[in-house]
Amino acid sequence: MKKALEFEIHHRLDGALARTGTITTPHGLIETPAFIPVGTKATLKALTPEQLRAAGAQAVLVNAYHLYLRPGHELIDRAGGVHEFMHWDGPTFSDSGGFQVMSLGVGFKKVVDMEGDPDQKTTNKKDKLAWIDNDGVNFKSHLDGSMHRFTPELSMQIQHGVGADITFAFDELTTLFHDYDYQVESLHERTHPWAVRSLAEHKRLNVERSHRPPQALFGVVQGADHEDLRRECARFLGGMDFDGYGLGGALRKSNIGNNVRWMCEELPEDKPRHMLGISEPDDIFDCIENGADTFDCVSPARVGRNGALYTKRGRVNITRSEFKEKLEPFDADCDCYTCQNFTAAYLHHLFKSDELLSNTLATIHNERFIVRLVDDIRASIADNSFFDFKQEFLAGYYSKRESA
Repeated sequence: MKKALEFEIHHRLDGALARTGTITTPHGLIETPAFIPVGTKATLKALTPEQLRAAGAQAVLVNAYHLYLRPGHELIDRAGGVHEFMHWDGPTFSDSGGFQVMSLGVGFKKVVDMEGDPDQKTTNKKDKLAWIDNDGVNFKSHLDGSMHRFTPELSMQIQHGVGADITFAFDELTTLFHDYDYQVESLHERTHPWAVRSLAEHKRLNVERSHRPPQALFGVVQGADHEDLRRECARFLGGMDFDGYGLGGALRKSNIGNNVRWMCEELPEDKPRHMLGISEPDDIFDCIENGADTFDCVSPARVGRNGALYTKRGRVNITRSEFKEKLEPFDADCDCYTCQNFTAAYLHHLFKSDELLSNTLATIHNERFIVRLVDDIRASIADNSFFDFKQEFLAGYYSKRESA
């Protein structure tokens, strides 16, 4: 059977774990490090696939939980898979749905516990909406309150129906609110066994579904903010036949670089590593420096729709009065479609008028900004100027100077 994924390393950074490489999937290449925009429901809000491609995106991540609930993975499968369904011809990732059923479904700072009655009927928004046991998770749909159950096997069936090139094993999302004993129990009783089950079902489906391109599976490393648990989980998953690894779970921002290093020092060198849910520039630099290859996050698009646009001197809100009559590009140094064709005054007007085009133009700019930043980091690793580039960029981005 044809390989689902290949990974080639091109450059390694002196004095760090950063590297450049190429991930080869059935739908094309990803040059790493790379930022992967999130098209949660098989669309990046407000953008066409062509606009996303023009912003420099190499791949897109879609969400198994949301696509399971609406329109259903069976329908997407009948449509030919997510590539055909959303008219995206490049590589795709799909998450396992675990993050959503254990965070969005719960609603309390992502805290999940093992107690409670899944059959209780309530209309109180603050009532718990997810119940975990060692076999899987029962949860209420955020759409209509209907009851559902995810297991590792069903998560893989959903992701294979969606048809993404790179999928993720079902794991338990713990939080920093869980104590150490719970974190140990979670790894040994759920995340590790669920990884074994996910891999077995994934392999079965790749054989059964030979009419589709083979899909890759990444194991997800958990362990919260504990070095011993992160390393243990990385060693356990690293000894399995995964195509790559997701670096997930709860961690402190101040410790993100150490967390990534702990995991990457234990994981196989020749397989790619994907950092889940990261897009803040200082976090991107820290994660890449310590061995992460790809990232995804909804934040650039989300903050853009709220009028916050990225610049080299930090985020700026386009609705500020200083932009009302600025008949110049928002960012003269930016090569995105928005800055090449529209003035800051026009963007300001769109947001003040609640025009839908405001969402499109702001999202194009923000996605291009983060994609280009990671592209520049990749180039700095190749020519060994990473540390100088990191210092220069972060000093400007977090300078708190007024943006023009």
